[in-house]
Amino acid sequence: MKKSIIVKIMAGTALVATGLGMYACKMQITLSGQSIPANARTVSVRPFINQAPLANPILAQQFSENLKNKFQRETKLELVGSNADLEFEGSISGYSVMPMAIQGDQTASTNRLTVSIMVSYTNTLQEEKNFNQSFSRFADFPANQTLSAVEGTLLPEIQDQLAQDVFNRAFIDW
Repeated sequence: MKKSIIVKIMAGTALVATGLGMYACKMQITLSGQSIPANARTVSVRPFINQAPLANPILAQQFSENLKNKFQRETKLELVGSNADLEFEGSISGYSVMPMAIQGDQTASTNRLTVSIMVSYTNTLQEEKNFNQSFSRFADFPANQTLSAVEGTLLPEIQDQLAQDVFNRAFIDW
């Protein structure tokens, strides 16, 4: 009797382990919550293009490099130029400064720099994960400062946030 119970427990444990093993073969699970296909080996980021009427001329290049660096830092994927398992491309679709926090004398105390991007993601291993999506982030700065004075500080911050948004959309299944 005890022997049959032990055999049943061992068989059940083996079934659970097999099921978990099969699931783990499909997805790479990490403590950071990343869900990258286990058989994905390569990623490519095509140069983003600037389609915003008034944007910093080097923003598209900077964002492309920022996104590449994120993949290199946070995944084991090899960065390649083309024909990757996971491919990203896109454009800078918006770049604007708007007055915020209007005061009693009808002047703004704060301005907001907003950057919008359009991203196309192709997962050649799991086509149901493909997407085309717009992302937008902003940073505020005092109205008594010019955009050129704060742009060098604000753009890296905005680019990091946008890269994180793209990464999360592609690889974090929450």
